[in-house]
Amino acid sequence: MEDTIFEVNTPLGFSVHCTRKYWKFIIEHKHPILCGKEQEVERTLADPDEVRRSRKDYNVLLFYRNWSPRWLCAVAKQEDTSGFLITAYPANVIKIGDLLWKKSK
Repeated sequence: MEDTIFEVNTPLGFSVHCTRKYWKFIIEHKHPILCGKEQEVERTLADPDEVRRSRKDYNVLLFYRNWSPRWLCAVAKQEDTSGFLITAYPANVIKIGDLLWKKSK
């Protein structure tokens, strides 16, 4: 894939990728706090605490992982067996949406 910075399998059975160019856009224009945090976003996609479906787009999923004292949210769009990262950001709360997956404790 074109200059992929990561591609990771999710617990929902599809993979999510992100290109270097798009990651640069995220950290320079959307969420600079994530600069150098690529591995944490990968971990959030691969081993989330929970996954919810967006209320606005059925194919958009929100992966949450504890990022004390906040949450790290990685947002991905699923297209069959693969998907791509839309954005990632620190969140104070988990958004409302259908719960699709939750880590067993």
